[in-house]
Amino acid sequence: MKHDDMTRLLDAILCLKTKEELECFFDDLCTIQEINAMVQRFDVALQLDKGLTYSQIAGVTHASTATISRVNRSLVYGAEGYKLAIERMRKTEKGDE
Repeated sequence: MKHDDMTRLLDAILCLKTKEELECFFDDLCTIQEINAMVQRFDVALQLDKGLTYSQIAGVTHASTATISRVNRSLVYGAEGYKLAIERMRKTEKGDE
């Protein structure tokens, strides 16, 4: 994927204003399986952040240990996107924004 292509996609996402608009965009952009995979990965990241074990996470999310390991690797060595999103969600839930 070219950098300009990624930039255009990110710009499109950032211009959407509501959860409903985002849901419509992702419904058009992705298959149900792709959306479910992203939802599952983020849920795994949330569970890892809470300190759950792989077996506990597999029980809650039905993710494979390979998926859990991949998400964990991203949390530890990745670009910190998961961490940033989780942090901001916590602030929003606490009313810090």
